[in-house]
Amino acid sequence: MWLSANRLPAKHRLLSGLGLAAALGLSGCQMDIGGQTLPSPYWQTDDVQYFPAGPEFKLAREAAAMKAFKQDQNQARPAGPPAAAGPEAAPMPGDVGP
Repeated sequence: MWLSANRLPAKHRLLSGLGLAAALGLSGCQMDIGGQTLPSPYWQTDDVQYFPAGPEFKLAREAAAMKAFKQDQNQARPAGPPAAAGPEAAPMPGDVGP
């Protein structure tokens, strides 16, 4: 049988109120939501962390290095068409030679 708050003795209401206040006081109001701890009890004294906006593409230096490498490879290659190698151009594994 459930008792309403009006039917509880004053002693029980007082103890229930103190228990509820102690539970709230011990647990605090700090929550972890999406990796953020909100709100902190020291929010007024915390320093503000500001991260300026960076470039949209995070790997700009790596992309520039890859592009420069590719350009160096293209410049080192001869400009003419590659020489067509015939079947006798490459020695066979067991071939000793003339």
